[in-house]
This record gives sequence, structure tokens and C-alpha cells, in this order.
Amino acid sequence: MIPANPSAADRPAKIQAHHLERWAFDYIRQSHPQQVQRHPESAQVQARLKERAIAWGWPEQRIRVLNGDLGRSGTTSEGRDDFALMLSEIALGHVGLVLCFQINRLAREDEDCCRLIKICAAFDTLLADEDGLYHPHDFNDRMILTIKGFMGGFELHQLQQRMQAGRLNRCRRGEWLGQPPPGYVVGPDRKLQFDPDEQVQKVVRLILEQFAVLGSVSGVLRHLRQQGIPLPWRPVSGPERGQLRWRAPHRETLRQLVRNPAYAGTYTWGRYATDPRRVRPGRRGTGRVRREPQECPVLMPDNHPAYLTWEQYEANLRRLKQHRRRGPVPGPARTTTAILAGLVVCGECGSRMHTHYTKSLRYACQRRALDYAAPSCQSLAGAALEQLVSDQVLKVVTPAGLELSRRAAEECERERAALDGQWRLRLERAAQEANRASRQYNAVEPENRLVARTLERAWEEALLTQRSLEEEYRRFLQAQPVRLSAAEREQIEALARDLPALWHASTTSVDEKRQVVRLLLQRVVVWAPSSTQEVRVHLHWSGGSMTEHQVTRGVRTWEQVADATAVWECVRGWQAAGWTSRRMAEELNTAGHRTPRGRQFTSESVRQLLARGGPRLAPPVARTGRRKRQSPGRGSSK
Repeated sequence: MIPANPSAADRPAKIQAHHLERWAFDYIRQSHPQQVQRHPESAQVQARLKERAIAWGWPEQRIRVLNGDLGRSGTTSEGRDDFALMLSEIALGHVGLVLCFQINRLAREDEDCCRLIKICAAFDTLLADEDGLYHPHDFNDRMILTIKGFMGGFELHQLQQRMQAGRLNRCRRGEWLGQPPPGYVVGPDRKLQFDPDEQVQKVVRLILEQFAVLGSVSGVLRHLRQQGIPLPWRPVSGPERGQLRWRAPHRETLRQLVRNPAYAGTYTWGRYATDPRRVRPGRRGTGRVRREPQECPVLMPDNHPAYLTWEQYEANLRRLKQHRRRGPVPGPARTTTAILAGLVVCGECGSRMHTHYTKSLRYACQRRALDYAAPSCQSLAGAALEQLVSDQVLKVVTPAGLELSRRAAEECERERAALDGQWRLRLERAAQEANRASRQYNAVEPENRLVARTLERAWEEALLTQRSLEEEYRRFLQAQPVRLSAAEREQIEALARDLPALWHASTTSVDEKRQVVRLLLQRVVVWAPSSTQEVRVHLHWSGGSMTEHQVTRGVRTWEQVADATAVWECVRGWQAAGWTSRRMAEELNTAGHRTPRGRQFTSESVRQLLARGGPRLAPPVARTGRRKRQSPGRGSSK
């Protein structure tokens, strides 16, 4: 042990004159900001090591205290600027002595500690702690430093193991650790309980209900923005710790809320793990992977009150997975003119088919072409496919028209009642804030004019907020009364009695049709060989059943038309009999024949067919190049 105040005569022999000509660094570090706040004695003890450097002969102006890494963990060198500065100065030969309370204060990681010892040995820099002075170039001293560095890593492992065991023991009892999700608070038994604020509970229920109806986080976000509904949260630190605050809705917050199994009453621990293969060097927090609830180390169903059932939670997860851009599952419902966007799946490779908009809508499978530069699987015009799906959807929905009208009216009234409840709670909260501001203003002493003016201003702002909400609420009631009127109910019943007319009406948007289709269908699998007009379609319904259909699509060439030979034989025979092209077109349309594009025959299309000499059923011969026309008088010599 080094004496507390050694004299110059007691200077260790390891300290040479060239060491005193360099800098002496006193490195101070504590692992966490809480240690810096609650345990300042540790930093003071480390700072007093400067006195030892002075006693050993270093002038005070040549001693530098490095305390910029306070509150930073020693498990990594990332983010420790003073540690990086110390390494660079040692490598430049500017440092003669490094002091620290313990060797493991310099680095908890074996790699960083060994690198520091090697650099100090290479550039003749001494290391000192509470136990002694070491010269890393000496074998015995280097061995002691290495053992101490390894012991620091072992000590860190033991500390983490004990903390993890205690945390796991609390989790097995169902006690909540960390910040509770919105809509919950931690009760006396350390388990989750419903937030005592009624408005908070109703906002959370509204979010989960709207996601079940709309099926997307973006739809819920737009709904909250349109209705002016904020999200609740309670700070876990700071002067407003635990107080209820409101903020604007955010997409990622809504996604995490829908994905959290706590809202189903299930307690999970270990939902996120670190995959070493995904960790990026130099970037903290990378490599995190999310586990499924069934894969978590702790899974406790029915641990606390729930906002929804486990079945509803799993249905929400399935809907979130459908929003992925790739894979065989249906994709997100985008703002397009295609009713089946994201639902059409290629029957050849199982990938989702892309939508293309040129002159008309087309569905094409290009996954192999994009990923492997291979030929595309298949493509088809979207009009015939969407018409088939529309007819099948109307066929399923039309018999239940009256029941749908009754449910639609009830759902409309329920949604309006929920929004009206949100407005009433906001008005009640605004009235409470105004009353609190009034009581604070009346309680102030008349002589304290500065405080009175501030409280008066706060009271006026609270009254202005209350009045603005009341005006917005009156406008909301005028636009959407809570109860449906007789005219609105009659209109809903009339529309339900004639669903095909409602479906094809100009007021029915593509988005509304797409929502109906997605409620009824899970995916649409198609097989469209390029050699034929016929397309085989499998409709997978939400109930689990599957129906098979066949549709005729529009193609580009006569080679893909199955009855091309029969059409040409008829046209050639009628031409020999002297028929006009108009009469031929009428006869072909009456017989049910169509052009390759799927349109009816006209006089012009019949004339074009006759002009080209009939359908070319064999593949055309590819031309290798354009033939050069020779000018008169120029050619090969005979």
C-alpha cells in the first residue's frame, strides 16, 4: 500500500526523470449518472489521487484530471471521450503516469484493458492505483495488471448476474419493471392497474377499437388527428413525475400500443434480446430483435386487468404482419385505384403481385426479376379480375343487406357516442383546470401583485381554452349528432336494399370498396399462363373457406385466344359468301366471340383481321435486321 503522504525521498524507483517530464493523468469515472448524483464521495476519493502525483514529484501544472467520463459505463470505449484522449496521448509519448482508484475503473472490458496495458508498456507509461505503482513493461507488473483487468470483468459479470437474478425473481411474481404503458399505472402490489383517469381509459379503448375496425395504424392516426384526440402519458422522472400529460398522437407510439401484450392482461419479460450477429461495431443499441410473446422467458396470462382479449390481440398482430411490403401475406392497403392492391398473390411463386398503371391497371409478378434477374412469372389485366371479385363479394353480402343496415346504424351511433364521450371528458377536464386556476387566484394575498398577475393570466388562458372547446363541441354536435335521424336511418336501409347500386355508385370511393374486400378476403391467388386467355383464381375468404373461379382476361395477340381458329374459319367462310364486315361482327358477337382484348367485334376489327390474313397461330419469325433497299443501278456485279 502506498503511504498516504509520501515524501520525495520515498519516491518509488520505477519513477524516472523522463517520466516526470511528461503529463500525469488522474482518470475519474463512475458507471451511472445516479452514482454521480448519490455517491459524490467516490469521485472525491478518485480526485485526491492528484496529491500522490504531486508527492512523487510531478508539478501541479503537469497534472491533468480527466473527469469527462463520469456517468458512463466502462463496458465499452464508445462515448468515453476522455478514455480515447488518454490513449492517443499515451501513444504520442506525452504521458508518464496514469492514476486511477482501481484498474477496472479504466476499462471493464478485457479487450480495452489489455490494449491499454500494451500501449502503456510500449511507450513507457506507468500505471498506479490504490494498491501500488506498476510498470507495464515489467513482466511481473504486467501480469498483475492483466489479472486485475480480468478480475474487473469477472466482477462485472457477477454484478450483472446478481442484478439479473433479482430482476427475474420480481418478474416471476408479475411485478412490473420500468415505465408502464399508456392506460396503466403501477399499483401497490407492483402490478399493473387501470389508470384511475377515466379519459385515459377511454382513449386507449378507442385506439384499440379503431384499429380493429380500420385495420391499420395509419388509419387510426388519421382518425385521432381528425377528431383532435391526444395521447396520454405520465413522465417517469423530473418535476412532473407521475402527473398526467397529453401529447399529439405519433405513429410509432400507436404501433407499440397495438403490439404490446400487456393490453391483453398478459405479463411478459424479455421481449427484446440482443443478436450478436446484428450488432454493429461502434453503435450502441444495435442488434436488438423482438421475440414473440410465447418465446419470452416469462409469460403470465391474466396477470392484470385487460383492455382486450388474447384472441383480439392475436388478430391485431396478424393485421400488423399484413402490412409488410414483401412475402406471401397481403400487403398494406395503399391509396390507389386498385381494389385488390396488396391482396393478389402469384400462384407460381407465392409472392405478392405488383400493380402497374399504364393505360389500364395490370397485376404483375416481378419478384424473381427484381431479386434474381430471372424472367417474370406472369401478368394480367386487372379489370376482369376485379370485376370477378366485385361480383363474388356482392353475391356474399347482398342476402344480408337488412342485417347489415341494422348493424351499420348501430355501429354509426356507437362511434358517435364514443366520440361524444371523449368530447365530454375533455370539457370536464377543461372546467376542472379553470376552477383550479380560479381557486389559486382567489387564494393569493392581495399585496403579492406579481403572483396575482401571473395567476390571473393563467386563469384567463384556462377560461379561453374552456370556451374554445365548448364552441368546437357545438360544431361537432351540429355535424354529427349522437343519435341518427329518421332520414339517415331510412337512407341506410335504402342503400342496404340495393347493394349493387351502392357499390357502383360514383359516391362510393375505391378506398371504401377496398376496406370491404379486405374484411371478406384474405388473399386472391391467380394462375395466368401466357399461352391462354383463361385465368384460374382461388379466393381465400376470411372464414377459412376457399372458392375456385375462372375468368377470361384480355390478351395482346391472337396466339393466346383459344378459339382463334374457329373465328378465322367463320370469317373466311362468310367472306367467300359475300358478307359485309358489319354483319360478320354482329354474328361473332352473337356467338359470344371476343377480340384478344376482350372487347366486342366491330367492322374495323373484322377488316383488320381479314387484312392480316387471319390470326397468326405460330410464333412470328424474329428479324435479324432491317433489309437495306438498293438503289437502281447498284448491286452485285455479274
